[in-house]
Amino acid sequence: MVIRVFVASSSGSVALYWCDYLPSPAVKRIGELSYLRNKASTRFCKIKKRQQDVVRFLEANRIEFEEVDITMSEEKRQWMYKNIPEDRQPAQGNPLPPQIFSDDRYCGDYDGFFESKESNTVFSFLGLKPSLTSKESEP
Repeated sequence: MVIRVFVASSSGSVALYWCDYLPSPAVKRIGELSYLRNKASTRFCKIKKRQQDVVRFLEANRIEFEEVDITMSEEKRQWMYKNIPEDRQPAQGNPLPPQIFSDDRYCGDYDGFFESKESNTVFSFLGLKPSLTSKESEP
């Protein structure tokens, strides 16, 4: 069983700063550009922190996993979008990383991971057997 964490690499942050490259006629006010740039930067930082939280947890618990970078591969990004169940899709837009899969089974997004971490049920969330220190292993 392979745990796969779909992430956006730091090199993908270039795409979040698209507003830096808008031609000046496209921007009516400097304030709009600053707002868009700050919003993109804040969203990317939030995504990076969430990705790091998942990866650190998996590493600390010696859970083997594979990071799948969706920023440089349209094929991987589309696979991720296609394999997230419809009832788990966001109301608008595309699902943001990190998204977690166990082989081809969708486990969840960061919020689901965080909830399972808080309730000490991450192994079930990932579809793995509980460790000896997990609340899940208690009778």
